[in-house]
Amino acid sequence: MSKKNIAILTVILAILIDQISKIYVKTHFQLGEEVVVFSDWFKIHFTENNGMAWGFEFGGRAGKLFLTLFRVVAVSGIVYWLWQTIKRQASTPVVIAIALILAGAVGNIIDSVFYGVIFDSSYHNVATLFSDKPYGELFYGKVVDMLYFPMYEGESFTFFNAIFNGADSWITIGVVLLFLFNKEAFPKEEKSA
Repeated sequence: MSKKNIAILTVILAILIDQISKIYVKTHFQLGEEVVVFSDWFKIHFTENNGMAWGFEFGGRAGKLFLTLFRVVAVSGIVYWLWQTIKRQASTPVVIAIALILAGAVGNIIDSVFYGVIFDSSYHNVATLFSDKPYGELFYGKVVDMLYFPMYEGESFTFFNAIFNGADSWITIGVVLLFLFNKEAFPKEEKSA
């Protein structure tokens, strides 16, 4: 299989897994609802945020719009980076790494751009897909998070309390792969004498 096809397949599969899991959680869980998957260290906990890590927000509506538009521009840069990486015949792990980062960015953009106009609210009820009473507007959707791995929960401290989604996972895996294959991912140009 060509590296171009590997990249396309990676992006499509990663986006599908991300979006199917988000849509399932959004249409089967109320906001804040939680299910234990394995013991107490892996839970599905439905939460939403405006799109920044740990729910951080800045600048209200204008900040949300800026963040979404910035992501769209960043995705264009990642597409170019992936294309150049394929052209220079980088190894398959490097191509997959960049494809995963691209898929993760696109997955969260889909939430931010479209979820506000295709879902109703998840507060005190399970959301409806393609609702006639959407909770938001185009470019003002909330990102769905659900993966929760609290390794330790005490009375006043929880180790690893981040709640994230498939798209976030793809970005993290991609960055780790780039770190592991950094010499090939970021080759140094040879200086001419």
